[in-house]
Amino acid sequence: MSSCGNPQSTDADELMPRRLKFGRSRVCVRCRENPGNIVIRHAVYCRDCFSPLVTMKFRKALQPAINASAGTSKRPRLKAEGNLLMAFSGGLGSSVLLDIIHSTYFSGQPPVDEDGNPVGGKKHPRNASVWPSASVCYVEVCSAFPGMRDRTEEVRGAVEQYPSFEFVPLRVEDAFDKSWWEQVGGAPSAFQLSVDLGIGNLSLASASSTPPDLTPVESMRTYLASLPTPTAVSSAIQNLVRMLTLHAARSRGASHLLLGTSLTSLSIGLISSISQGGGYATREELQEEWTPSGFGSTETSRPISIVRPLRDVTMKECAAYAWWNDIKIVGRDKSARAIQGIANLTKDFIVGLEKDYPSTVSTIARTCAKLAPKDAPNGNCILCQRPVQHGIQEWKSRISIRSYADAKLALAAHTHPSSQCDPPAQPLDPMPSLTPRLCYSCHTTLTSRSSRGLKTTGHLPAPLPVWSKQSGQSEMRDAIADYLLDG
Repeated sequence: MSSCGNPQSTDADELMPRRLKFGRSRVCVRCRENPGNIVIRHAVYCRDCFSPLVTMKFRKALQPAINASAGTSKRPRLKAEGNLLMAFSGGLGSSVLLDIIHSTYFSGQPPVDEDGNPVGGKKHPRNASVWPSASVCYVEVCSAFPGMRDRTEEVRGAVEQYPSFEFVPLRVEDAFDKSWWEQVGGAPSAFQLSVDLGIGNLSLASASSTPPDLTPVESMRTYLASLPTPTAVSSAIQNLVRMLTLHAARSRGASHLLLGTSLTSLSIGLISSISQGGGYATREELQEEWTPSGFGSTETSRPISIVRPLRDVTMKECAAYAWWNDIKIVGRDKSARAIQGIANLTKDFIVGLEKDYPSTVSTIARTCAKLAPKDAPNGNCILCQRPVQHGIQEWKSRISIRSYADAKLALAAHTHPSSQCDPPAQPLDPMPSLTPRLCYSCHTTLTSRSSRGLKTTGHLPAPLPVWSKQSGQSEMRDAIADYLLDG
């Protein structure tokens, strides 16, 4: 009787061959000469052919978005309307972004004379550059995490390796700093807009219930401490960094804001955003054009194109490019990644899945690129400045399940209407609500609840970022005129 198990001695020809991670050959698929050094989706590339491949993907994603109008030429001359701002986090993607931008568009700058002027004159065709100037913006978030060290000087040292770039340091608490808001061209304001997160309809707080004279750091920490879940805290910090970078680009007359988001990070961000209620703004996650509103200057009110040039380059390709080109990676602090929210759980899942299925991230990005909203947006959210969908609050009120904190309210809600007394009279002058001016994602961030969420104490009003007073100001001023707080 034969056994079902494998025999102790089996010929090699009888074993099933293991599937190779690469194609039929170990030779580079581009030059057909050198042995391969890296495998990208079962295709083998040598070191000499790999860097030009990444640069080609980079330029293919960026250059169609540089010119405002290409005209009739098939190969128009690249010339942007404004300056360039690059968002830098110290991570892998943003470090690769800086290196490729410098080597592609700024390393070939013409020599200058003793006065710093280009040789041959400023208007000489060979001295023309795509962007008049380029800046690198870094937002320090150490104030939001206890025990995190300030890495601004480390990032400054990494940026100074590229002399063509100007370093623009910001801090996350600047989102609550009136003086910073005025420096970047925001309208001066003497009031602090706050919202009561303990009330379901997100009523604006009155002057008597808001703590006065809070520093920007205290306002920022109060805002984050009022959020209900770890996912909400992570999402709020990400949104603060994004809006700070956008306003920095606007104040510097930039026409393009570049993000170092790789294909892997883009897919993680898409799934994370959809799972947190941001499906209506999926197209903005891929490529966005932000138009500032409420600013008088034409230069600071032009549309800003937010481009992700590395959206076709995976994290593995970025790591190999950085290693072979000796790019310094500052890295990110582990404290910011310790929040176990939806974003980090999504990252662990997709990165783990990509190890066995290399086409996972590209499939996610291609699928999400086909999505489009069915109707026109109902304005922009005052917190994230992204489109607001029609009727989201009515829909959410029908499908949401809320718990009553007061036993008397719960008893009244489950009592038959015929046995109840007359309902209590509504207040004559209710506080105005912030809900109609929020997108679904931001509303969920402020109101979501979880049994394993953060423990909040009391219902202290949470200060809102300084740009929330500028966004939709003409529509909300009359409603909140009686509740504005003097600074």
